[in-house]
Amino acid sequence: MTIRPQLSSLVLIASTLLTPTLAAAQSNIADLNKSIDLSVGDHLKVQQLLTHLQQSVASHNAAAVASLVHYPIKVNPGKKPFTIKNEKAFIKDYDGIITHDIQDAILKQKYENLFVNSQGAMIGSGEVWITGFCRDKSCKQSDIRIGTIQDTKNLKP
Repeated sequence: MTIRPQLSSLVLIASTLLTPTLAAAQSNIADLNKSIDLSVGDHLKVQQLLTHLQQSVASHNAAAVASLVHYPIKVNPGKKPFTIKNEKAFIKDYDGIITHDIQDAILKQKYENLFVNSQGAMIGSGEVWITGFCRDKSCKQSDIRIGTIQDTKNLKP
């Protein structure tokens, strides 16, 4: 009958150890959200874009991925950079743009692990950047879109 008190003690110890970790995680998410709000725009829109991007890439929905991109966009899928002018061209070249490495980076990315700086929110090691784009001169209206797609394995510093 000594198992029950020992089990209770283990549960108490585990909850004591996990509480600071959960608090730290919540504070880190709050800090991430603030950073995204300041650098990119609305963190909820970034989170939605990431989720939509991951679902679209997982289902190989080229049109849905193309709708998330800011045009024109210069892409570098690993061989030679080129510019995509619109959604139609993106859909046509989808398999050459969203390579296996870029797809993996997108699918593995967790929102809470996004790196954020003045350039935007980075997916993977820089394979994709989510950025805020002004729609007017005063930048009172903006869109959050994909602004960079690149294979980072061959990039030189």
